[in-house]
Amino acid sequence: MTIQCKVKLIQPLANHTYQILLQPTTPVAFKAGQYLMVVMGEKDKRPFSIASSPCRNNGELELHIGAAEHNAYAQEVVQVMRQALEQQGEVTIDAPHGEAWLQEDAQRPLLLIAGGTGFSYVRSILDRCLALGNITPMYLYWGARDEAQLYALQELQMIAAQYAHVHFIPVVEKAPAEWSGKIGNVLQAVMADFDSLAEFDIYIAGRFDMAGAAREQFTQHKQAISERMFADAYAFI
Repeated sequence: MTIQCKVKLIQPLANHTYQILLQPTTPVAFKAGQYLMVVMGEKDKRPFSIASSPCRNNGELELHIGAAEHNAYAQEVVQVMRQALEQQGEVTIDAPHGEAWLQEDAQRPLLLIAGGTGFSYVRSILDRCLALGNITPMYLYWGARDEAQLYALQELQMIAAQYAHVHFIPVVEKAPAEWSGKIGNVLQAVMADFDSLAEFDIYIAGRFDMAGAAREQFTQHKQAISERMFADAYAFI
């Protein structure tokens, strides 16, 4: 469904990463873990995960867009958003999309894995689970190049401290001496921490090659069930 949105806010989350809040002119019904498309042209629609969950934010849609200098695909979207904000205009989205949404009726422990701004996908799922009062164990692994890219680090540490069933494991490739989290590849961290993933529902957001590697490694070596692994990438690879 095509919907017009006001741009309410654009602010930096990290270097070249932006939080954008959209206010749809008509409510958007979506499920935690779905995405929207920003309509740039008749045949140019660009997908971004919805970081907000369906039950919060007064109907606002939150995006986290990584727009590094070499990433014109995302930079152009941020530019369109800025123009709409400055001119009090509107942007067009097409939503909702995606089949990798939270399976709310499942009573299985959750493993949420994000690479970079893929965090927006698992953030929606985490927030929805907390709002529903879900107390099944949740393990959230967030991998990034360095600590500066973990823009919600303190927020997630506070959530994990508040909820005994939520476990947050940050993973960085490059770490300062005082870093207390894990160092290296986020999938390797998961592989090292679990003997078996047979009981888990697994939600993954990141590069397509990461999602593909996760499915291969987890099903072959950690007894993960392919049908209980969810990622938008799996519709394309």
